Amino acid sequence: MTLQSFGVIGLAVMGENIALNVERNGFPIAVYNRSREKTDAFMAQRAPGRNVKAAFTLEEFVASLERPRKILVMVQAGKPVDAVIQQLKPLLEEGDIIIDGGNSWFEDTERRTQELEPTGLRYIGMGVSGGEEGALNGPSLMPGGTKSSYEYLSPIFNKIAAQVDDGPCVTYIGPGGSGHYVKMVHNGIEYGDMQLIAEAYDLLKNIGGLSAAQLHEVFAEWNTTDELNSFLIEITANIFPYVDPETKIPLVDLIVDAAGQKGTGRWTVQTALELGVAIPTITAAVNSRIISSIRDERIAASKQLTGPVPNKFKDTRTFVNMVRDALYCSKICSYAQGMALISTASTTYNWGLNLGEMARIWKGGCIIRAGFLNKIKKAFDQNPTLPNLLLAPEFKQTILDRQAAWREIIVTAAKTGIPVPAFSASLDYFDSYRRERLPQNLTQAQRDYFGAHTYKRTDKDGTFHTEWVPITEAKK
Repeated sequence: MTLQSFGVIGLAVMGENIALNVERNGFPIAVYNRSREKTDAFMAQRAPGRNVKAAFTLEEFVASLERPRKILVMVQAGKPVDAVIQQLKPLLEEGDIIIDGGNSWFEDTERRTQELEPTGLRYIGMGVSGGEEGALNGPSLMPGGTKSSYEYLSPIFNKIAAQVDDGPCVTYIGPGGSGHYVKMVHNGIEYGDMQLIAEAYDLLKNIGGLSAAQLHEVFAEWNTTDELNSFLIEITANIFPYVDPETKIPLVDLIVDAAGQKGTGRWTVQTALELGVAIPTITAAVNSRIISSIRDERIAASKQLTGPVPNKFKDTRTFVNMVRDALYCSKICSYAQGMALISTASTTYNWGLNLGEMARIWKGGCIIRAGFLNKIKKAFDQNPTLPNLLLAPEFKQTILDRQAAWREIIVTAAKTGIPVPAFSASLDYFDSYRRERLPQNLTQAQRDYFGAHTYKRTDKDGTFHTEWVPITEAKK
């Protein structure tokens, strides 16, 4: 019996498409899904003419693969992954490789690695970004685990990943759960990007007075620039001209303003808090989705709580350019926060991550692919120990040149009652990072007052505590 090169478990949208990607690139595949209906549908609709073998039991699936077996698991993160692993373990042999391609929590990946590797099985936790289209035609891949396992799989990964000017959008991320960690932060940056674009849209529509057709033109123009050329700007431009055939109204205006989330943005915020890394733009994006979800409550509140009526900005072209500058400056801050989080995690968990490579593999295939990732890669290639992207010469100068417009946009938004939490959080991050002295000296004094937490002084070494009493009492 001829054996297949690669196996895929899980035939939901992502599993189906990445399986076809693998097969198209010259690696015969075996597929298995817990429910036979999905397997039958896949074989009938998408597999004809391809080198695909369907299995209807895990025993049959494992037996159809050449050794060492390479099995990609594309099931829901969490307990379903653990369940599949437990079912596979007794069927596999030393050297076989399990690849988790879902959005798993990185600590779960660390645990599974520690459980499997001593048994002789190899485990890779791999972030996959690009959605349905990316999975089929070339995603960005973020594999973490033992380097020898990655090197064995790299001929396949290099073929199926998105291809850009400096190679395939895949690299060895690092050991343990680092691949899933980097994918999680990628998603956090994605949250920030999407919220910033939404705020730019809100400003342009409600203060700039732009129609859907004009919004299309603006975003299409921005997508031609070095600063804002990106997948998210491109699809935003494509959304505005779509008219609902039934109502003849731009479809975007008919979509309920309550955004969903699958958890990776929230995880990014949680781990940032645990590591003590400030990511206010990404946090603002998560909070914005949360508050959008209480839509009925907001509608009720809108009947009681009033604010200023937005005034249209008289010079439309000037306003558009100011919003563009504010968006780019805020975007730089969002990526700076994400990269700072990855850097801190790398140090904390001893992963040895290459930030320049992270930027490179995001240039194609993934949701946050953007032209300015070349600039981020260059910044970290030139200075691998760069403490913050804001200090890279090009980004530093960009913000210094454009901050006046950035500040003016936020002032205008506040005066007209348009919330811009991510724009504002980005500017606050920049202003906090650039200041030599912040007001937390008072915070430390308060902590020492009520809890004897001690403090340090600017004029002498050591740790100090004061018995704080009101001056009036001290004079008695």
